[in-house]
Amino acid sequence: MRRSLRWSALGVVVSASLLGGCAAPPAASPSPSPSASASAPTPSSTSTSTPTPTPSTPTPSPDPVAALTLEQRVGQLFMVGTKATQASPATLAAVADRHAGGIFLSGRSRAGVAATADVVARFTALDHPDGAPLWVATDQEGGEVQVLQGPGFDAMPYGIRQADLSDAQLRASAQEWGHELADAGVNLDLAPVADIVTSKATRFDNPPIGGYGRQYGYDVETVAAKAGAFAEGMRDAGILPTFKHFPGLGHVTANTDTAADVVDTTVTPDGPDVDVYRSLTEAGPSAVMVSSAIYDRIDGSRPAVFSPTVVSVLRDEVGFDGVLFSDDLSGAVAVSAWSPVERAVDAISAGVDVVLVSAKPSVFPAMYDAVLAKVQSDPQFAAQVDAAAARVLAAKADIP
Repeated sequence: MRRSLRWSALGVVVSASLLGGCAAPPAASPSPSPSASASAPTPSSTSTSTPTPTPSTPTPSPDPVAALTLEQRVGQLFMVGTKATQASPATLAAVADRHAGGIFLSGRSRAGVAATADVVARFTALDHPDGAPLWVATDQEGGEVQVLQGPGFDAMPYGIRQADLSDAQLRASAQEWGHELADAGVNLDLAPVADIVTSKATRFDNPPIGGYGRQYGYDVETVAAKAGAFAEGMRDAGILPTFKHFPGLGHVTANTDTAADVVDTTVTPDGPDVDVYRSLTEAGPSAVMVSSAIYDRIDGSRPAVFSPTVVSVLRDEVGFDGVLFSDDLSGAVAVSAWSPVERAVDAISAGVDVVLVSAKPSVFPAMYDAVLAKVQSDPQFAAQVDAAAARVLAAKADIP
């Protein structure tokens, strides 16, 4: 069914019962009650009394997080991969047994829309908590990064070729691509790329983005316009877009998927690579994916996905209050020096909301169990988990 993404998705109120001293939610406006009936006049009276409204007691806003068990809250903080062509038993178990709040369709499929919908239905048929529908995501960017293909899916051009379209044309095309995803049961796209590659002349020196033609351009104005148009089209189709890879992968000389110690020496907290996220995230509902590279000019001590300093730039400087995804933390070489358990705990501790476990779903149980154990022993970490779960549930509020 084709549908529109309502902006009210971000309006879910986070209750003050969250740990960590979150501000109390505004009380709901009193509901008007029927006015009291006018008093019947006595035989000698010719006047009528003025109706007096009966005051109503404000009803507190429901707390969606409080409705979940602790185990379910932790599960909302994970997205686990399955092959796009089949429902992986490990991922089915992740959803059924450990309450994983999302799945990621990985690899490449040429089976088409109907076959993909059948795979997705295996997961959506499982029990999910009220108010916490399953996120079904994939990488549908275009060019070499288009997971879902075949009957019913159009061939999507490379990002740099999408940028040749006018903003209106790109938005219209992205809306059609989004309708295809919706028909297949997908409700979240880990796209578009918001990385600003250094220059056309040096694009092939940037393996993860420029080397694959994933970029929309080489300056903040072009990337903001084209990534923004793509995102608007996805929203028009009811698909939540995800801007990536914060704070920017357009200048690195190695790929975080295949190399360790990928270091950026260009991006700054007040530069164009960060600034592009301001207009993109202000335009409508979205998520943001955090990079696994190290940013010397922001926090050179650890990958961005484990850095509270990098996350604070997005939260405090850019002002983004939506959901933050990690890049894949199950198979990326850039994070291989950390155990899977450390990756999950460190990412959530840094302020990431959802840990992506796409390449190796087999590591998910250990990640989940470690996060759950830390929640049970560390009140500050428990507060972070509750706050992250609240952001996830707010973003999910408009999923049919």
